[in-house]
Amino acid sequence: MKLGRVIGNVWATRKDARLDSRRMLFVQPLTFAGKESGAPIVSLDTMDAGVGDTVIYATSAEAAIPFLPGLTPTDATIVGIVDRVDLAES
Repeated sequence: MKLGRVIGNVWATRKDARLDSRRMLFVQPLTFAGKESGAPIVSLDTMDAGVGDTVIYATSAEAAIPFLPGLTPTDATIVGIVDRVDLAES
């Protein structure tokens, strides 16, 4: 699982039928120290996240698990909303 921040919504008038009624959001990947890490990605939302929320998202085959038993074409899925991150100094 990875940490990210929701930075926008995706609106699609045409999409795969298996994505009907699925909400898509732009997520900016973050390090656990809160720094941006890489380019934004499109992620399916299972948590009703909103712009500005810090989220945990899954990628690869794990991204499809929340939608089993059906097959949902996704590379990333938001699976949690983060209240805070406590990072221990070392």
